[in-house]
Amino acid sequence: MTILDGKKTAADIKEEIALEVSELQDRGYKTPHLAAIIVGNDGASLTYVNAKVKACERVGFESTLLRLPEETTEEELLNEIAVLNVDNDIDGFIVQLPLPDHIDEQKVIMAVDPDKDVDGFHPTNVGKMALNLPTFISATPFGILELLDRYNVETSGKHVVVLGRSHIVGSPMSILLSQKRKVGNATVTMCHSRTKNLKEITLQADIIVAAIGIPEFLKADMVKDNVTVIDVGITRVADSTKKSGFRLVGDVAFNEVSEKSEFITPVPGGVGPMTIAMLLKNTLLACKRKSIK
Repeated sequence: MTILDGKKTAADIKEEIALEVSELQDRGYKTPHLAAIIVGNDGASLTYVNAKVKACERVGFESTLLRLPEETTEEELLNEIAVLNVDNDIDGFIVQLPLPDHIDEQKVIMAVDPDKDVDGFHPTNVGKMALNLPTFISATPFGILELLDRYNVETSGKHVVVLGRSHIVGSPMSILLSQKRKVGNATVTMCHSRTKNLKEITLQADIIVAAIGIPEFLKADMVKDNVTVIDVGITRVADSTKKSGFRLVGDVAFNEVSEKSEFITPVPGGVGPMTIAMLLKNTLLACKRKSIK
């Protein structure tokens, strides 16, 4: 059994990005600049955005963080997005989700300039991704592709089962892994809450991508021997033995499933660190698209 170490892989990618940033600067090109907007005081979102800012510093990017109060109106947020869209110094930016209930997330996503949409959520970029055209692939699916690639996990001709159909992970993963690409050429089955005979399907899978948000849902009796398991889920579960009072678990019962796996991602330390690394990679791509003609 091989652990797909997202923490180490993400660190390697950041080193590669830092080297490329230094080379760009030596050639007289601008420093990549990532901006982030966060509305309100959601603890998890603040932690995640602060991690992105630190990652920018580590690779030599410039970063801007716009913190807006919870009561910010939709119109005010859209105005901030409009300013970033035309700011030539900003190469890419994200609007941290979730947003407060009074703001329409889809309207906000649509307002972002597709050329600066380093989250890869704008319909223009989703459409290009579906057509296998050059574009920003959203960071979590992009990170999963990179992990599979760097650990030489064979996907061609394999049966991949994706658990979950979200627009952020499940749906794009099902498209990407079925495409004609290096990490692709798989036969993909996408399962969700209405899927019948789920266990029968997962037992056929060579690769499982678990992204349904149910802690330790995938058990050992649901997978065959030598399966590859990508665990996208992360949930806080109460644990009185921990100083924090909780522990982090994924959608996979790791201890039992890992015994049957050829490759598996841990939680934490698997897909999570890759997400930030690939956001940086998208920002570098945005900068190079604009600067290097």
